[in-house]
Amino acid sequence: MKSLTIKQLVKDLKLEVVYQPENQTSKITLTDINRPGLQLGGYYDFFVPARIQIIGNAEWHYLRTLPNEEKERRLAKFFKYPIPVLIVTRDLEVSDIAIKHARENGRTILRTSRATTKFLSKLSDYLNECLAPSTTLHGVLVDIFGIGTLIMGKSGVGKSETALDLIERGHRLVADDAVEIRRVDNNVLRGTAPEIIRHYMELRGIGIIDIKRLYGMGAISNTKEIELIVELEEWDSRKAYDRLGLDEEYMEVLGVKVTRLTIPVRPGRDLAMIIEVAAKNYRQKRMGYNAAKVLNEKLMMKTMQKSDD
Repeated sequence: MKSLTIKQLVKDLKLEVVYQPENQTSKITLTDINRPGLQLGGYYDFFVPARIQIIGNAEWHYLRTLPNEEKERRLAKFFKYPIPVLIVTRDLEVSDIAIKHARENGRTILRTSRATTKFLSKLSDYLNECLAPSTTLHGVLVDIFGIGTLIMGKSGVGKSETALDLIERGHRLVADDAVEIRRVDNNVLRGTAPEIIRHYMELRGIGIIDIKRLYGMGAISNTKEIELIVELEEWDSRKAYDRLGLDEEYMEVLGVKVTRLTIPVRPGRDLAMIIEVAAKNYRQKRMGYNAAKVLNEKLMMKTMQKSDD
């Protein structure tokens, strides 16, 4: 199970540390977030303490209405649960009672100046990104007409050279060689490059080139949803390649099925142009038009008409 440290959370979201135990061991493992209004009101059925807890205006003003003895009792019970962190929004004041019970139970309290709703949205996106299932695949990810296309194949088959041709045609590089992929939703895969090699490309005979400096900001993108996989392979005359496109092939990545095309490579084939057409054709299919099926239906109708005659 992937996890996130409190230290990383504080750094990435620029949070203020109100109180943190010296030997902090708590880690965040869930993307869900909880506003503990019901718990502070005394209802703990179905409470999931492993979630990040957020106190906003409503919870804060509710606590202010409680007598000190009642507030003490409710906060004591709340902080006994193994919550990873409590975050207070809007720069609201954290009471001495809350800090006291956080210290006694080894809980962390953080604070942000952001409004609660906006912070919840940012935090949710951040957790989904950090804790999403992930993998790394060997290939090149290019944004072609808005379609995130992952070009794969054995080493030396021409992936990077084809991607460079695509960049020359105005498309954008996301990642070369190593593509980090996260499943950010049930069926959404997002690809990016490892930070250290982002915007760089390796070309045999030339070496490492910096795409951003050579072609400008318009030639690169930091992240892209992966919708199409193109597998390049050496032409095999004994193999029957798909000529109609009626049968869909898929590759499963992190439990998500992605459309896959196999394109044979041999001298003289303009791979960049072919992959451009593949991306355009995929976009058409996504919008409801499948040329192969339309042609097949026309042929079937023609055949039926001839048989009737």
